[in-house]
Amino acid sequence: MTSYLQIHPEVQQALAQGKPVVALESTIIAHGMPYPHNVQTALEVEAVVRETGAIPATIAILNGKCCVGLTQQQIEQLGQANDVWKVSLVDMPYVVSQQLNGATTVAATMRIAAMAGIRVFVTGGIGGVHRGAETTMDISADLTEMGQTSVAVVSAGVKSILDIGLTLEYLETKGIPVVTYGQDEFPSFYSRQSGFPSPLRLNSPQAIADLLRAKWDLGLEGAALIANPIPEQYEVPAPEMEWYITQALHAAAEQHIKGKAVTPFLLKYIAEHSKGESLEANIALIKHNAKLGAEIAMAYVQ
Repeated sequence: MTSYLQIHPEVQQALAQGKPVVALESTIIAHGMPYPHNVQTALEVEAVVRETGAIPATIAILNGKCCVGLTQQQIEQLGQANDVWKVSLVDMPYVVSQQLNGATTVAATMRIAAMAGIRVFVTGGIGGVHRGAETTMDISADLTEMGQTSVAVVSAGVKSILDIGLTLEYLETKGIPVVTYGQDEFPSFYSRQSGFPSPLRLNSPQAIADLLRAKWDLGLEGAALIANPIPEQYEVPAPEMEWYITQALHAAAEQHIKGKAVTPFLLKYIAEHSKGESLEANIALIKHNAKLGAEIAMAYVQ
């Protein structure tokens, strides 16, 4: 696979020396936030990882190469371009073979991180079972990828636009441990509460690293989901966010938005109609996750 991988020298050296490396996705740069918030946030998240003691590796596909670790110039280009694919697993062969540019989703970032030998991946929130999936069968590839790729995923829970209860059931079916950091209730992305108890709770990065090592040493392939509640001062109360989500879902249905276009549409709609409240929360939770992810990566290599 090395002919498809392009690993930044700093990341390559860190991996060779057994230093902590944290993978970061690029969908947020090209499809998750408006410019210049997207580029600024990506650079600030990398800075948080460095300040905590690990090496950041933002992942994207550029000119058909699976790039592990981007330069500031490459992040700027992704943030301003209009022709960047949103790449999940189903798109990877096409985007790579046609030598296109793509921002990687959770599933694609996990796969490329695993190819490079990175064990910890930080994102905002994962995809999951969409509301109404009993009729649409809309279930994110993030979940099936987590069932087979051995990378820890640090997020603020699952995106609150999803059916959280069904997503937790699906994760259990796939044998994916779900651990909430420091509280008993599973968080719901913008909010610290979801109404669902967390299957597991751990209170330190070291305890999480120990769980990961035990899981993989036992030959139990696949991910673990580490849910990190958004800092209290930045959260949007769950009832308020649910109102915005309901409005966004109605708008998506009226405009016949389907498939991979649904999530970006909903997030953009919510950001615009919440007077930027959700955007501020999104930025805060990603930085918060980056710090925890770096701490877990450090504990894991030690």
